[in-house]
Amino acid sequence: KNRMRRDNQSSLSEFLLLGLPIRPEQQDMFFALFLGMYLTTVLGNLLIILLIRLDSHLHTPMYFFLSHLAFTDISFSSVIAPKMLMNMRTQSRSISYAGCISQVYFYIFFADTDSFLLTSMAYDRYMAICHPLHYTTIMSQSLCFLLVIVSCVLSFANALLHTLLLAHLSFCGDNTLPHFFCDLPTVLKLSSSDTSTNELFILTVGGVVITLPFICILVSYGHIGATILRVASTKGICKALSTCGSHLSVVSLYYGAIIGLYVSPSSSDSNSKDVIVAVFYTLGTPMLNPFIYSLRNQDMKRALGNILSKGKFSP
Repeated sequence: KNRMRRDNQSSLSEFLLLGLPIRPEQQDMFFALFLGMYLTTVLGNLLIILLIRLDSHLHTPMYFFLSHLAFTDISFSSVIAPKMLMNMRTQSRSISYAGCISQVYFYIFFADTDSFLLTSMAYDRYMAICHPLHYTTIMSQSLCFLLVIVSCVLSFANALLHTLLLAHLSFCGDNTLPHFFCDLPTVLKLSSSDTSTNELFILTVGGVVITLPFICILVSYGHIGATILRVASTKGICKALSTCGSHLSVVSLYYGAIIGLYVSPSSSDSNSKDVIVAVFYTLGTPMLNPFIYSLRNQDMKRALGNILSKGKFSP
């Protein structure tokens, strides 16, 4: 009886992460790959933040949102990658109960913030292309700050709601998570409590937080597309597309991964597929964002050229 109590206690105090579906002989190769991806994410996004901060030509609403998106991407990857890499290196699978709950909270918080920031950027592009004469008046510094603050507050509220509901559940049986991090739907499956309320909130509140911004982005680009078609000059079309191309690429990556991970119907044998998609979502997307913005964006190239050629930024 005492041993059973100890077993129950240990399952309450920690979870075991099964990690990625890779063979032991491939561990070192994948560890090096994921470490490289994580370092590229951090350094690439830090470079974007520095360029925007120090180059006066990039002090515009679009790049203000981009610098916050870059910071969010660093934070989002940092919630998952260090623990995953440490577990791969030490062959340890455990994560404490408090650590798991914290990971769920910050994962939801930064994922939601990403979603809201991408929506703010879509609104910025909509104003710049559809209402250019009123752009500087409407997209003021105070509105940009407000949009970022609202993004953070809504993300905080949603993440806190899901985390508090999760913290009220009891976990007395199996504590093995078939994943490399504490993904909320995966953790719920291990609970010995009734999780119907949690699942309802994921479908309603969680669904709204992702789908509503996505609809807003689609509506913005619908208006942008209609405006571009009315512009007779090829130069005008090219300029509009160049400012939107990077953002559209990031939106496609972000929402494509979410649809692949959470929306597409999953069968019982599709866990390996879900884990692979989750790797792309948590490590791949934040890593690719700096490349998309620096390779497709003339302003970023120019700012990067300043630091490489002169060794200093323009005042």
